[in-house]
Amino acid sequence: MKLVVEVHDASDLMPKDGHGSASPFAEVEFDHQRQRTQTKLKDLNPSWREKLQFNVSDPNSLPHQTIDVVVYNDRQGDHHKNFLGRVRISGVSVPDSESESQAQRYPLDKRGLFSNIRGDIALRIYAIHDHPVSRRPDNLDPPIVPPPEPRNENGGLSNGFFGGGKKNNNNNNNNKSSKAETKPKEGTQSWYSIPTSTSTAPSAFDFSKPAAPSTTQGEEKKADYFVAPQSFPAGVVLPMPGLAQKRSEFDLTETAPPLPARLRLQRTVFSHDKTASTYDLVEPMHFLYVRVVKAKDLPTMDISGKLDPYVQVKLGNFLGTTRHFEKNQSPVWDETFTFSKEHMQSNQLEVIVKDKDFVKDDFVGRVQFQLIDLHLRVPPDSPLAPQWYRLEDRKGDKAKGEIMLAVWKGTQADEKYPTARHSDTLNLSQEAIAHTRSQVYYSPRLSYLRVQVLEAQDLVLPDKARVPDPVVKIQVGAQIRATRPSPSKSVNAMWNDELMFVVSEPSNEYMVVVVEDRVGPQKSEILGRLLLRVSDAAVTRSEHTLKVPPSRWFDLGRPSSHGEEGGGEKKEGKFSSKIHLRIILDGGYHVLDESTHFSSDLQPSARPLRKPNIGILELGILNARALSVKNAYCVAKYGSKWVRTRTLLDNHSPQWHEQYTWEVYDPCTVITIAVFDNHQVFAKKEDGNAPKDQKIGKLRIRLSTLETDRVYTHSYPLLILHPSGLKKMGELHLALRFTCVAWVNMVALYSRPLLPRMHYVHSIPVNQTDFLRAQAIHIVAERLSRSEPPLRREAVEYMLDVDHHMWSLRRSKANFYRITSVLSGLVAVGKWFDDVRNWKNPITTILVHVLFFILVCYPELVLPTLFLYMFLIGIWNYRFRPRHPPYMDAALSHAEQPHPDELDEEFDTFPTSRPSDIVRMRYDRLRSVAGRMQTVAGDLAMQGERAQALLSWRDPRASGIFVFFALCLAVVLYVTPFQVVCVLAGLYLLRHPRFRYKKMPSVPFNFYRRLPSRSDSLI
Repeated sequence: MKLVVEVHDASDLMPKDGHGSASPFAEVEFDHQRQRTQTKLKDLNPSWREKLQFNVSDPNSLPHQTIDVVVYNDRQGDHHKNFLGRVRISGVSVPDSESESQAQRYPLDKRGLFSNIRGDIALRIYAIHDHPVSRRPDNLDPPIVPPPEPRNENGGLSNGFFGGGKKNNNNNNNNKSSKAETKPKEGTQSWYSIPTSTSTAPSAFDFSKPAAPSTTQGEEKKADYFVAPQSFPAGVVLPMPGLAQKRSEFDLTETAPPLPARLRLQRTVFSHDKTASTYDLVEPMHFLYVRVVKAKDLPTMDISGKLDPYVQVKLGNFLGTTRHFEKNQSPVWDETFTFSKEHMQSNQLEVIVKDKDFVKDDFVGRVQFQLIDLHLRVPPDSPLAPQWYRLEDRKGDKAKGEIMLAVWKGTQADEKYPTARHSDTLNLSQEAIAHTRSQVYYSPRLSYLRVQVLEAQDLVLPDKARVPDPVVKIQVGAQIRATRPSPSKSVNAMWNDELMFVVSEPSNEYMVVVVEDRVGPQKSEILGRLLLRVSDAAVTRSEHTLKVPPSRWFDLGRPSSHGEEGGGEKKEGKFSSKIHLRIILDGGYHVLDESTHFSSDLQPSARPLRKPNIGILELGILNARALSVKNAYCVAKYGSKWVRTRTLLDNHSPQWHEQYTWEVYDPCTVITIAVFDNHQVFAKKEDGNAPKDQKIGKLRIRLSTLETDRVYTHSYPLLILHPSGLKKMGELHLALRFTCVAWVNMVALYSRPLLPRMHYVHSIPVNQTDFLRAQAIHIVAERLSRSEPPLRREAVEYMLDVDHHMWSLRRSKANFYRITSVLSGLVAVGKWFDDVRNWKNPITTILVHVLFFILVCYPELVLPTLFLYMFLIGIWNYRFRPRHPPYMDAALSHAEQPHPDELDEEFDTFPTSRPSDIVRMRYDRLRSVAGRMQTVAGDLAMQGERAQALLSWRDPRASGIFVFFALCLAVVLYVTPFQVVCVLAGLYLLRHPRFRYKKMPSVPFNFYRRLPSRSDSLI
């Protein structure tokens, strides 16, 4: 395969010969092959029309390589040349045939900050195949490679794993062709390359209107810029003709809703000059409230003189009904109905009292209201006092009986809003309505219960001839833990083992202690049992102290043997076995029910140890848009407080506009918000298992990334990962504000430990952390699912990321790319230093020399210079600080185009439920990945062993050389000033490339690679 670069012409070049002109030639480099065109004397708009060909060693590596085209001014009097500009083109843009290619104009790019470059160059690039070659698409995963990796002669990894293929270093002679080519078409597109001063950020290109092959001096180019979807080295041009800038559907969108907080108003003005006070992060939503309190002196409607009254509230086509009372002429309902502004279909409200009957309900009386006559009530106004209204008949005449009502206009800030029956739920039962209401929940206060099993005495064995093997099992609620077998193997057993449990306070649970004797595999006999109440037996330890609470001896009860007792056997004397326990209720810990990476609460369990709050977090849940479901509700969790919005039925774009507030104790915490589809509203009662609520999407926002007192209003994408791939289920519109009330305390928190002190004084073993977190999640889910209305278990587990620790190849890839992104900064510094050493930019290299001499002469300036440089970088980056809060990044999560098999493995159950052939394939793939990791670990061990071999005399000649060199170097350094040594070392390191052996490793590197390691001793 060959790569063809046709250099057509250039225009409007910068004069460099001192006489207002230049003698340009183009030099093209690809895969260490360099060719050049002829020199055009005294021509600022040269036309070469030359075709240059390069060998492509590996066609599959072409998309990952670059083509460098540099234009120079040929100084005929000497061997130097002036830089006129360059273009770097990515190999991914190379067409596979000549028919698919066309000439493109590329503006010339600068080489450094102080370069003065202008003009552009016309190129035509394409590939020609000696034989038909099919290039593998980039979006397909490579085949599974067996673990063994080939090694090079130096003992390191070959290019098959981390590096690319072997490059062709043979430089071809300059191929000059004077054959005239056809002129480029008038429709040639104009391309803009990335400036070299930028880093590996997304590129910007010009896809403007077609430009002429050349431009005159002073002519402006109008360009439309867009961000490239991939990140390539600086200066690389990516061809995407015909594509326009499109925002990804998974991106965050900033909005500007008319919120009172954004309008800088302390109060929101409504009609009739009424105001709202606290709800400044949501838009006011108008509602009609009708509170039906009670009635009195109602007439009897049946012949039997009985009355079963109930009330109907009618507004247009919406009809709400209260419960009925049997045989009651003075009923008390105290129910509130709410009608949204969109459901106000009439200007008249009717409140009708009826008598429930078997055939037809009888009309008792009614009260009518005109909506225009109702008043607006907004908190902090006191609740509207209900009034007595005389009932009227159908003709409008006074009827017998009175009803107490309160009717007013209000907003979602009204205290009756959460408990009222809304107009979209009037046809539901009371049980179904309970699942639609907005509620606030609190997690139970959890603590760690530490049980130290010390010893036991006088255990009674059923078979005294057998050697005992006693163990202790302890059960607290659904948690069962067992000690290790006793090493003493006697009736006076000793364990000195510690077991930990999670309990909720107040601790009314019982702890069951059972001593068992293992008599065989999966078989044991009970030697004694003990039942204790946790609150009575445990010693509370909430202070930060190393003092160990005292232990206690407990009497073991007789093992239960109901059959023996029923057989009439004679009862024995008092059971004499005892067990020695130390039971501690630790309140100085924070019970981890969330992952520490995105925890929302870091306070200790004991309330006296908690610090005062440092701020307030306010969240306005505005609305959702384009949801794939129509019965959605939103759940937010921060600290121990959970909030749940109201379920809006039959609405793909629900308008919640509910605002909630949390106290903030640590800014380095995360608030979690999720949306679910309510499947409990229309669930059938006869179903044995209630359907689970469907997950719609989730997002996390770290408070430390928010600016203080700033209102963030954004529309967040709701992303959910299905076995079929990543899906966008809609968008969630939120308003967020973090307010600090104690600046000094907040700044001081950055110097304190993240977790309470007990986590460091008495650390929890790592092997118990996952078990305790799973138990904490189980307790929280169990408690919240028993609330009214319940917060479903699946919602709690989804919010707390119960499966975060499970294996996922997609997450592993995402974490690997996160590591490479972190190390990319060091790689960029290394490339910059390599450019300085190679004098790619002479001015930069000279400035580095000057700075180096200053630091050597004045070493006390090293640290101040370093910190001043960091300060300047921080000040400069402040302009480019993130303007948006974090959100679920699909690209970072490696979830945009995952492999189907990876998703199927991620959604597989534990243990697996897939067929054996699929499990075998995944096991082989895991072995392949583990084999590569094993190879990398071996390479790291090899480098360390080589360092040890310098003085271990495993290679006598190498150690002798190093010892002699160390002696000589010590003598030289003793007699030579340190500054002179630094200057000589720096000059040697920064020497000009003319004084180096090109492409050859250095002597220290060669010596180190020849040192022995212990890899040849492995079996």
